[in-house]
Amino acid sequence: MTSMPRRASGRSGGRAARVAARASALSEDMRPIRPGMSGGQYRPLSDKDMQRIHNTALNALEQIGLADAPHTGIDIMVKAGAILGEDGRLRFPRALVEDTLAKACKSLTLHSRDGRLDLDLSGSKVHYGTAGAAVHMIDLDGSNYRDSKLQDLHDAARIANTLDNIHFVQRPMVARDITDNLQMDLNTIYACTSGTTKHIGTSFSDPSHVADGLEMLYMIAGGEDKFRERPFVSNTNCFVVPPLKFATESCQAMEACIRGGVPVLLLAACMAGATAPSTIAGAIAQTVAECLAGLVYVNAVKPGHPAIFGTWPFGLDLRTGAMSVGSGEQALLSAGCAQMHAFYGLPGGAAAGASDSKLPDMQAGWEQMCSAVMAGLSGLNMVYEAAGMHASLLGFCHESLILGDDLIGQAQRCVRGIEVDDETLALDQMRQVCLSGPGHYLGTDETLGRMQKDHVYPALGDRSSPKEWEEKAKPNLLKNAVARKEAILSQPSAARFDPELDAKLRDRFKIHLG
Repeated sequence: MTSMPRRASGRSGGRAARVAARASALSEDMRPIRPGMSGGQYRPLSDKDMQRIHNTALNALEQIGLADAPHTGIDIMVKAGAILGEDGRLRFPRALVEDTLAKACKSLTLHSRDGRLDLDLSGSKVHYGTAGAAVHMIDLDGSNYRDSKLQDLHDAARIANTLDNIHFVQRPMVARDITDNLQMDLNTIYACTSGTTKHIGTSFSDPSHVADGLEMLYMIAGGEDKFRERPFVSNTNCFVVPPLKFATESCQAMEACIRGGVPVLLLAACMAGATAPSTIAGAIAQTVAECLAGLVYVNAVKPGHPAIFGTWPFGLDLRTGAMSVGSGEQALLSAGCAQMHAFYGLPGGAAAGASDSKLPDMQAGWEQMCSAVMAGLSGLNMVYEAAGMHASLLGFCHESLILGDDLIGQAQRCVRGIEVDDETLALDQMRQVCLSGPGHYLGTDETLGRMQKDHVYPALGDRSSPKEWEEKAKPNLLKNAVARKEAILSQPSAARFDPELDAKLRDRFKIHLG
């Protein structure tokens, strides 16, 4: 009887220490999740299925080919072994594709600007981040949609820079307040790079803009040689217009980026039932064919240039013709694509974690979690559009980006899986607790010793009892996300440039951010 109060006191003191420990940053060896954990446990496609998809893609490239390549691309690919038909379509013999796969870059690291979060895309290592071209911002106050602006983009990068489970920042929205496309492209680079040191993805709306973009990147890096050594920005390139046509100007921009030392995301984005077959297998096969053609193109320009196999097939609600990025079909499309990346041994990416819902509500939660978990479990290297995206990619929400950090944390815990060994099977614990202990595992050294490294705790998600919830004035998830956003944005950007560099950039380019 007298020992119980002492145990309770010990638990109380230990609890206070554990609460304090949780409030501080975990050491790397104690973190239960981290960027680049290996997935691949989920395999919706069999080996036979993947081989059939591969053969179908090769047949499509050899028999149908792709139209609308720029003249420079035609010359480059014909010299490499592609065949230009009388119908103007480029066709790709199997031997050419197989030779390309043999020499393509398979070991790719996407660099951060400060070297703290470089992304190793080998094997089935999984990374989550933003992406997209949303044209609207969602203001939760009033549940309103408005045009997205450059400041919104900069703020998104700043917020993402503080979130542990957002591993990269591909531009998620368009700065619609800048009407000049060159200025928009350059200010997009500035807004993102001054907002985060994580790896960034961006695009160019016209090939003539690449030279100025490279100049800006080289200035930020401290010289062309330093950028080429550690390129911290990659080119998001929609090089095809499905079905099976090259996007002429995007291809020209891609050529310039390759020559400038910029890694390339080969982004083939179709809609199953509209610009690709409605079947999941058919949409994957067409998208794989398009990315294989892109891979031939890249390696014909520069063998071994770093490129991400960006198969991005999207779902379609066939009742209405609306894009459906939050469906189970979308989750299967991206998971199947991840398997095809592994089939080829190529670094790859696809979209998962976006929602068709207009607000961060219950619909958004189930849609985002479904595809985010399946993409991670399938071993997708780069999970794009994984946080903040709503309205079938038309809207972006800062608060949803923050909530997505919690959601992705739980998804990553699923990716980590279950470790089975003598320690985790815990037979000795069972014996001690049941035969000579208190009859429960609360407060044991083993339980307390693993509570941080085995469990992911949400930053904003509430797990309190109804009584505790009421005592805390009934905390509201969205209001807490708003408060977190305001707290982040009240501080100067940790990625801001030093004054001398910033002055040089502003002297050379028209920077729209104040």
